[in-house]
Amino acid sequence: MKRALLASSALPAALLLYLLLWPVPIDPVAWDAPVDEGLVDPFAPNRLLQAATGIRLGDYEGPEDATLGHDGSIYVTTSQGEIIRIRQRRAEAFAVTGGRPLGIEVDRDGSLVVANAYLGIQRIDRQGNVRSLVSHIGDIPVYPNNLAIADDGRIFFTEASNKFGAERYRGTYNASLLDIMEHGGHGGVFVFDPAAGETEQLLDDLNYANGLAISEDDSFIVIAETSRYRVLKYWLEGERAGTSEVLLDNLPGFPDNLKTGIGGRFWVGLAAPRNALLDKLSDRPWLRKVVQRLPAFLRPKAEPSSHVVAFDAEGRILMNMQDPEARFPTLTGVLETRRSLYLTTLFGHRLPVIVKNDL
Repeated sequence: MKRALLASSALPAALLLYLLLWPVPIDPVAWDAPVDEGLVDPFAPNRLLQAATGIRLGDYEGPEDATLGHDGSIYVTTSQGEIIRIRQRRAEAFAVTGGRPLGIEVDRDGSLVVANAYLGIQRIDRQGNVRSLVSHIGDIPVYPNNLAIADDGRIFFTEASNKFGAERYRGTYNASLLDIMEHGGHGGVFVFDPAAGETEQLLDDLNYANGLAISEDDSFIVIAETSRYRVLKYWLEGERAGTSEVLLDNLPGFPDNLKTGIGGRFWVGLAAPRNALLDKLSDRPWLRKVVQRLPAFLRPKAEPSSHVVAFDAEGRILMNMQDPEARFPTLTGVLETRRSLYLTTLFGHRLPVIVKNDL
């Protein structure tokens, strides 16, 4: 009887010790999450994204970002490490980058520049040949997420986290969950000058630096700071050059990719809605450690959602597009062309697209 009682009491004690003491990769930092106001004006629910149809990608998956090539084709990054080309709604292989390409942009000469989470910044010529531009910052492998290219050829890019590398932690999604749970300010913004072959850091201490886009006149860039639910504006020219400000704050979801649209607007994808538990634990770092010790299915994760937003240089919301049924969930961003809106996503075998005339 005594042995049975000892055994029955030992199990809860062991479980408690595990939840309190078991090593985890995160060392959470306390912060005060803003109160989630939910989907209220200017983010009120609507069904505008239900106009989207899906371009089938075959075996390719995870069209994280897209850009319009000089040949009129749409070039898309995929989770298999390949860049695919879409012409007349048909997908075909174009280049093999290896790793996990995330952001993609077209340069002045028609080449593509890719932010590869595993391998750094890469350039792909018009024949599909790949070469590395930036693989390390100092002695540390870089984890780039998104990028933008200035007219003078400079490449601005975000590093999501210098602690939770995507390759080391089994993919960009797993790495993002760890960085967001820790909230340790491991992200940054860099600029690479191909002519000089030099990389300079512009911003640091960001909490999961994600999307990045540049203004049409190259006077500023905008940056998505995912786990603070905001978008920053960093001035490149003028009296305020080298300074930053908050452009969008307390967003109702996690901002992902940023893309320069038409007419001076920018697009951002809200990849997932805010998580009430994560916000509630923002000022309780030790409890976040306890949560990290729970089975993965019990921890905060991205909930299915379809939400993209357009805004201007002053932070005014110009377009708010949603699909409550989330037919295409986890939307990372928008590529806008004269005719269409291409909706990029972290998962799935289709690239959603909306013809503007259908709105």
